[in-house]
Amino acid sequence: MSDKKLDLPVWLTPQGDKVSCIEKIKVLNENLQELNDLAQEALEDAVLMGCDERQFRQVIEKISQGLVNPYKKDKP
Repeated sequence: MSDKKLDLPVWLTPQGDKVSCIEKIKVLNENLQELNDLAQEALEDAVLMGCDERQFRQVIEKISQGLVNPYKKDKP
């Protein structure tokens, strides 16, 4: 597994303001680190099993693009 440190973002609200709650930032960063770690392990497994790295990365990107925001409000 990679020991590369994840470059964490400055979390922003939909209005572009910085998220200021330390607990929210902590949860967001922990979730992002967990996602990164799991994706890294999955990539390593795929490569070790002889899969194409480019295809794996495309699948991960497709998963990311397909995520649905269940809280999104429809515009009238």
